[in-house]
Amino acid sequence: MDSAEERAVRDFIAKEVPDWNDDVVSVARFKAFSGQRSDWQPRFLFWRHLILKVATHFRLLFIKPSQVKSVWFNRGGLTPLCLDHVLSLMYNEGDLTRIVDLADPTSGRLSQLFRKVSNLVARSTPDIMSEEFVILTSLLQSKAAEVVKHLSESHWNSSCIITMKKFQDICGGPDEASAILRYMSGCGTAKYLKVHKKEFVEGVKISPSASTLSSISNLDYDVLYLIWTTERLQQQLDMIDRRYESSRKSALASLHSGNKKLALRHARELKLATQSRDKCSSLLNRVEEVLGVIADAEATKKISEAMQIGANAIKENKISVEEVDLCLRDLQESIDAQKEVEKALEQTPSYTDVEDEDIQDELEKLELAIEKEAPVPAVEKAFGTTEEGRAAAEATEFINEAFSNLRLSNGASVKQGITKEGSEGDRESKKLEMEAV
Repeated sequence: MDSAEERAVRDFIAKEVPDWNDDVVSVARFKAFSGQRSDWQPRFLFWRHLILKVATHFRLLFIKPSQVKSVWFNRGGLTPLCLDHVLSLMYNEGDLTRIVDLADPTSGRLSQLFRKVSNLVARSTPDIMSEEFVILTSLLQSKAAEVVKHLSESHWNSSCIITMKKFQDICGGPDEASAILRYMSGCGTAKYLKVHKKEFVEGVKISPSASTLSSISNLDYDVLYLIWTTERLQQQLDMIDRRYESSRKSALASLHSGNKKLALRHARELKLATQSRDKCSSLLNRVEEVLGVIADAEATKKISEAMQIGANAIKENKISVEEVDLCLRDLQESIDAQKEVEKALEQTPSYTDVEDEDIQDELEKLELAIEKEAPVPAVEKAFGTTEEGRAAAEATEFINEAFSNLRLSNGASVKQGITKEGSEGDRESKKLEMEAV
């Protein structure tokens, strides 16, 4: 990690921890763990979360314990005293792992067996700070999943075989490829291949579906060698194309300068490059045809296996051929019906193509048409247009008007009655007073 990356890490930590530059808080955080775990558990979780976050953010599959302590969390020469304990606990809890803890599939079976025995014997916790680097387990799993996803997008078979060079390019380098291959081999989703023919060829057999791979066959070695041959031929084609382009430019420059002899020499090189390219292309096409035949044979094998499984299931469940044929017909009818529905939906006119101005014009036309039509009263529609109907309509309107007047004047009449009775009572009392006088 260079100085720019170190500065970026420190800036990221300062951004993620707002009180990172607080002296009082930092002194408490940088203290060594003491007492029971419950006493320092919050501080351990703080450092663990911060280490994982920094490594994940910068995609650091390998981290150096010494660098984490002296560079990442160095605060003016002050480093966390508890960091050794934090890294050891992270290793014990599976957050970190060492490269030696992952079995190397490129080594022989004897060395792998010896490593397993040594791990069983030596169960003591290693000194993580003395390790050159450790691997972040969560990021290792994430990168392995990315490799599987990348291969599943271009391979539809149950397994795919690629050369070691291509595997390293996918993983991002030889060190990352070694760690990912160790992890995937331990999970059973990848197997290491090597072929000793004219040249030493390495490759990897991977399951694109993240399922356990079957054992390696002789055909796998042959396929690896053919794939390696295609890559070599493609490299030769690229080199020939570069040489052809260089010779063409040189020939044109010689012609412009008037040097015909030099132009003829470059023209001969162009012709030789063209012939070499034709031969190389022919070989590449033949190898790709062989790989295509092998892929078709594998697909045919899978289909025959599926048909055999289906035949066994029919026999075990005592299903007749007529019942199977009926089920297939029903399935085909359902598929046809679904296709008809999809076709009808595709043919449905889209309302998004209609302009708002066209809709406004249509609305104005409707409004004009409604205004031109003479409105027919509801009562006339109910009783007709004859004289009897008109009389009944007039009677109905008269009754409705009378009832509405009664409702409206009900409150007013009550108030008038009350005032009237009050005024008459006053008059009677005044009359009695005059007679008494």
